[in-house]
Amino acid sequence: MRIRTILLTLAVVFAAVCFAADVNIGTWKLNDAKSKNVSDEKNFNLVIAAAGDSVKITEDGLYANGKPWHEEWTGKFDGKDYPVTGDPDTDTRAYKPMNNHTLAITAKKGGKTVDTGRVVYSADGKTRTVTETVVNANGTKTTVTEVFEKQ
Repeated sequence: MRIRTILLTLAVVFAAVCFAADVNIGTWKLNDAKSKNVSDEKNFNLVIAAAGDSVKITEDGLYANGKPWHEEWTGKFDGKDYPVTGDPDTDTRAYKPMNNHTLAITAKKGGKTVDTGRVVYSADGKTRTVTETVVNANGTKTTVTEVFEKQ
């Protein structure tokens, strides 16, 4: 009985450590004051959740005119392209781990790369900073920095 209790305790601790190790998972809110070159998106919230052996990212917000927007991406952080819905500027996104607190992002429209960047999580896991270079339809590049705080 004692061995069974010890094994069960170890299994629970191991699961808790593995679950806590994923800094991506959670609800994140954009901090407008700390962000730079963010478009007319307001009340930007991001939810990252486990979806089986994948990850689901749901983004919601309002445009400056009050019109809501909603995007979804489900895939793995393996550097491969997975479809995104709700974003008129991109068809796919790929996330690739660089280390325990950094992901590289590539977004494409019609097979052409239109957005590259990095997601960096703070050491305490409370801040998510996304720095991207976005190319618009005219070929103009803009660097955007979005700072999110964990809710």
